[in-house]
Amino acid sequence: MNSSNEGPAEQFTVQGMTGVDLTLDIAGPGSRSYAFIIDWHIRLLLALAWIGMSLFLATGGWHLGEPREQAATWAIFLPAAVIYFFYHPVLELLMRGQSPGKRMAGVRVATREGGQPGTGAILIRNVFRLVDSLPSLYAIGLLCTLFSRQRVRIGDMAAGTVLLSNERFATRSLDRLAGTGSAGGIDPNLLDLIDQLLERWPKLDPTRRLELAHSLLLSADPAPPRPPAELNEKEAHARLVALAQPT
Repeated sequence: MNSSNEGPAEQFTVQGMTGVDLTLDIAGPGSRSYAFIIDWHIRLLLALAWIGMSLFLATGGWHLGEPREQAATWAIFLPAAVIYFFYHPVLELLMRGQSPGKRMAGVRVATREGGQPGTGAILIRNVFRLVDSLPSLYAIGLLCTLFSRQRVRIGDMAAGTVLLSNERFATRSLDRLAGTGSAGGIDPNLLDLIDQLLERWPKLDPTRRLELAHSLLLSADPAPPRPPAELNEKEAHARLVALAQPT
């Protein structure tokens, strides 16, 4: 699997194992800023909540207390600093390239090969936040996303990552391309069509959706043990659900 640098700067093209290209939208400065603002408020509130709770437990009030109590300062402020500075890398690893802010903004971190970034890449892109945040209010990072080809900041350049728009089927499609597609080597574009049919299933005319199901099942497996045309609506739906499950 490899990435393509051709096409519009606002899109990212990944070539799957089957040779079928998948084009995803690159998140722009607006989506980045929205995600960052949400995450900044969350991590700040978490850090302040820890400080407040620790101060109260250590001193019995909202102050550091007498000099003899200064030894507790590290236990109060060090965990708060860890929460604040490690919020992004820890959650991006646990949430597969996302954080609460990124999830709400509909964006996701990915490698330039279209896969899920590893620990090293996540750490590098977050260490470089110190550079991107200079001189204030993420000025350098914002300028880079405005003028760089793939809307990346310096941290992304160093880590080899991009921020992709995480629309309805983008995550599932990217996960499939990052691996080996499906268990049977089904075209990722066909799997996306199956996803869309399953989502619209209740709204479609029963006759029409069964015809579409038979057609997609035949495309997925031209020589199945049982011909798709012989499947009733319930059986066809179950077969589609089984095919759509990521492996």
